[in-house]
Amino acid sequence: MQNFSNKTKNIIIVLVIFGAFWGGIHVGAINAPYIDKISLANKETEVATEADFSPFWEVWNAINEKYPGADKTTDQARIYGAISGLVGSLEDPYSVFFSPEEAKSFEEEISGNFIGVGMEVALKDKILTVIAPLKGTPAYRANIKPGDKIFKIDDTITTDLSLEKAIKLIRGEKGTTVTLTIIREGEEEPIEIKIVRDVINIPTLDTELRPDGIFVIKLYSFSANSTNLFYNAVRKFAESKTDKLLLDLRGNPGGYLNSAVNISSWFLPNGKIIVTEDYGEDREPEIFRSRGVNKFSENLKFVILINEGSASASEIVAGAMQDHGRAKLVGSQSFGKGSVQEAIKITPDTLLKITVAKWLTPNGTSISDKGLTPDYAVEITKEDREAKKDPQMDKAVELLRNWK
Repeated sequence: MQNFSNKTKNIIIVLVIFGAFWGGIHVGAINAPYIDKISLANKETEVATEADFSPFWEVWNAINEKYPGADKTTDQARIYGAISGLVGSLEDPYSVFFSPEEAKSFEEEISGNFIGVGMEVALKDKILTVIAPLKGTPAYRANIKPGDKIFKIDDTITTDLSLEKAIKLIRGEKGTTVTLTIIREGEEEPIEIKIVRDVINIPTLDTELRPDGIFVIKLYSFSANSTNLFYNAVRKFAESKTDKLLLDLRGNPGGYLNSAVNISSWFLPNGKIIVTEDYGEDREPEIFRSRGVNKFSENLKFVILINEGSASASEIVAGAMQDHGRAKLVGSQSFGKGSVQEAIKITPDTLLKITVAKWLTPNGTSISDKGLTPDYAVEITKEDREAKKDPQMDKAVELLRNWK
């Protein structure tokens, strides 16, 4: 189970279940007093606001007096609902309050123990959108694509669903089936896709030395062990005696910030900025710098592939390499998940995940505004997919072969 008492453990968690796209999360705790049982007596509690709380209590009393099923819910459940509404008023899809049951699921998910379908989702323009399916998962095998818009989950239309409610509908017992109605660009009609839930094993990395001397590292997620796996991969690259490296971050929705910093440090001198956390005017920014591994010369021929499924930690690495001139980016616009969340214990069994900052690339570009723009924009069409063509890979290979 994740330890939420460590304020300094800085991670970008993107839930690699079926999951919400959480982006950057600081996991920590606020050691403030909490109330075990909230009653109407608490309405006199002093708060630092001039807002009129009387309508809240008028509604509370009206529910008790008028609603026929008022006795079927608890006061505590209503309080949790009110807190969820309070957080929802921020209109930030990444800030959310977790009730005890939801907090337990969240802690299990980030510790790596979960059952789902194996894809990342987020609310993009208020539409439930697939960021990326993870390789080898049920969603991947069912041909879910980055950018797919989820219109229905079984019989429930997603238009007014929060991210958390959508997750709850898609999650379930191993071996059970969920039906997603997908709207996909290039398709005239919605597509129904049935997916059988299963235990999700997070894939991390594959390598290949191509016959043309290009060494490919396909990184699927920035998991806790990705730093060590990447070390082994670049050692193989060094032993291959080639100077052409292709890092494929397409469909990589992110992971641990520490892994992104470690991986970036392989290519940057000590002290170079990798990413900045911008907290606005009320707090000094926090800057994450290269740890100076920097094992490759300036003559390294380096290309990074990105697409709409590249997000968060992927955007940090790709953005740092692009801004420092270490690699060329090929593909399509990245997702643009550049906000940082902090997980705060409100009570021993409830949790608040709230946005606290934005990620900036070394040149000061906000990742969350529009994502990263590749140096060479290459789209993959429906016809390309049907013909099993990969023009993005083809362009990356062309650049590496003709590098001057």
